Amino acid sequence: MRTAAWVISLWAVLSGAAVCEETAAAIGDAERGQKMFKRCQSCHELGEGAEHKVGPHLNGIFFRPAATFSDYKYSKGMFAAREGGLVWDIDGLSRFLEAPKKTVPHTKMSFKGMPKEQDRNDLLAYLRVFSDNPQNIPEAAPTARKVEVVLSPEILAIVGDPEYGEYLAAECTTCHQADGGNDGIPTITHWPTESFVIAMHAYKEKQRPHPVMQMMAGRLSDEEIAALAAYFEILE
Repeated sequence: MRTAAWVISLWAVLSGAAVCEETAAAIGDAERGQKMFKRCQSCHELGEGAEHKVGPHLNGIFFRPAATFSDYKYSKGMFAAREGGLVWDIDGLSRFLEAPKKTVPHTKMSFKGMPKEQDRNDLLAYLRVFSDNPQNIPEAAPTARKVEVVLSPEILAIVGDPEYGEYLAAECTTCHQADGGNDGIPTITHWPTESFVIAMHAYKEKQRPHPVMQMMAGRLSDEEIAALAAYFEILE
């Protein structure tokens, strides 16, 4: 089945490459899609220098089989979708954006979905700009990730103790599900440590608006935040 998925992907790339510019224009309004991407940028990076964060980076996503980055930890649901032949073509992306958990059961993506077709089309038009065609990629496209709080190198360099993090995590898991599930509250399992630390300090400094999270983060020391980050990154 995995081989079949790759064959489908290869066919899609070969057949789609010749019409990429026409497709990009036909999907939707890329300029409006750039604004729509603000809903995604807390978890995904896009553009020059983009890296995996809470979610994988989205450069070159078109016509790629699902769950193909070897250096990103996908959910079991996403691996199952890949085995089932899910390819990120226009239809596959649109279906996933419309209803993530219906399209890929047990995905760890907490986004509830984008019900309006025009919104999805415009977002896809913007993502299509960052395709595998160099002429379509801006030469100096900035990484599309909002900088919420600037932390000192000393704070970012703290190596957290995951065992201590497990001890501290009891309060977190009263709301956030330890198994990575999402019932209206975003998952925090498998977050990269730096992303977790930045998010918690943003709450601590009241740069992220959520009174409960601001209160919880405000109680934590830098070392405790690092410990929680280390624990939740490796939590199975």
